[in-house]
Amino acid sequence: MQSNKQELADNLAIKQTWRFIGRIGLYIGLCIWAFLQVFPLYWMITFSLKDNFEIFHQNPIGLPHVWRWENYSDVIENANMLTYFLNSVIVSVATIMVVIVFGLMATFALARMVWRGKDIANKFFMLGLAIPIHAALLPIFIVLRDLNLLNTHFALIVPYSAFAISMGILIFTGFISGIPKELEESACIDGCSIYGIFFRIIIPLMAPAVSVVTIFTYIQCWNELLFANTYVTAPQLKTLTAGIMALQGQYRTEWGPIGAGLTIATIPTLIIYFILSDKVQKSLVLGAVKG
Repeated sequence: MQSNKQELADNLAIKQTWRFIGRIGLYIGLCIWAFLQVFPLYWMITFSLKDNFEIFHQNPIGLPHVWRWENYSDVIENANMLTYFLNSVIVSVATIMVVIVFGLMATFALARMVWRGKDIANKFFMLGLAIPIHAALLPIFIVLRDLNLLNTHFALIVPYSAFAISMGILIFTGFISGIPKELEESACIDGCSIYGIFFRIIIPLMAPAVSVVTIFTYIQCWNELLFANTYVTAPQLKTLTAGIMALQGQYRTEWGPIGAGLTIATIPTLIIYFILSDKVQKSLVLGAVKG
């Protein structure tokens, strides 16, 4: 009897030891993963405060020996970075608004209404997910040229919105399917019109999904380069990605100011994620539960 107790105690001690080792291994893995995620941001910020010699030869990874804050002032004052920043904000905000407004309306019509051709319309929207955005570079260029929209903000807002709205509808559909129809039926019995149901019931309950679509659409617009560099060639209308690319010289490139421009372009993304991250995490959990 006593030997059995000793054997159970030994087995329990072994399990606790392996559990402790597993937990330590998990923490080590998470620390390595966190380092891999944070290091590119650290490296970008540090090389934005160096000159070329320190970046490539003297001190590629460490903290700057001389903190060259003039890289930021130089890229802001001499490289029209504020103009590029404003253009990116205009294009991104307009695209987000178009995707959210039309995406919500289309999702409500596809998920809650009965009308002829609904399945065809749904397949048409979902077809946008199967088409790579840059595969339509030349056809869109021809259309924009014929409409005299090249070198305008609409040259980017229109294609960005067209390709982002399919993903928006897909995300909105998953969330609106989890909203009980009884809420809409009760509102209809109380005399609420279809517009009242949409604006007073559906939209407030879709706030988490709107946060997800906002972040996905913003990242797509903010970081896109090929369309921005092809459809907009006027310096005063370039976005941040195209403007930063223009900082490269033909014979010599100062990488410190380029790092400063990249840092400036990254800050809004971090701010938006910190503001909306809680809603995004909750929305992902809700989506998993609904699935």
